[in-house]
Amino acid sequence: MSASPSSGDEALRAAAERAQATRDVNVPDFTDLPVPPDTANLRQGPELAEECLSLLPLVGVWRGEGEVVYPTIDGPYRFGQQLVFSHDGRPFLRYESRAWLLDADGAVIRPAAREVGFWRPQPDDTIELVAAHATGIVEVYYGNPRSQTSWELTTDAVARSQSAKEVDGAKRLYGIVEGDLAYVEERAMVGQPMQPHVSAKLQRIAG
Repeated sequence: MSASPSSGDEALRAAAERAQATRDVNVPDFTDLPVPPDTANLRQGPELAEECLSLLPLVGVWRGEGEVVYPTIDGPYRFGQQLVFSHDGRPFLRYESRAWLLDADGAVIRPAAREVGFWRPQPDDTIELVAAHATGIVEVYYGNPRSQTSWELTTDAVARSQSAKEVDGAKRLYGIVEGDLAYVEERAMVGQPMQPHVSAKLQRIAG
């Protein structure tokens, strides 16, 4: 059943009225939820779950630059990136990544990759990482801590939407190096074998 023109006009009027109350609000940090808020600062908010102690050095907000390269792109390209590892007291970390392409002088060209997910440590010291990309790809990684300040993960399953690139697998190595967070990612995709794709070194800005 199609909507009448008058109902469309009414919806527009209602949206305009709502905008009067919400026009200055953008992705707010709601403080009135009845559950603990996420925190990326171990000095604030809920106590980190004991199960997450092997991931404790990751908790925080990290920002810096990296490089992306692959045989199917013209790169290498520079990019800026922010990673957020936060928690709400339960036995997992929430993970969010935002990146932006940079030119040779460090100026921002445009927004780039986005990714969200959860790091889920298990009783046997295994780490599960479920990661969803804005490009239509969902990956399930398994791995382990290599030391108290480094972690290695490899994909166990990859799913993608019809419009996403073909991805066969990926590997990631994260480590705290002289107080910074460094990582290297390898990928097998679009017919290419597993090889380096992304690397970055990020500085802690919160937490």
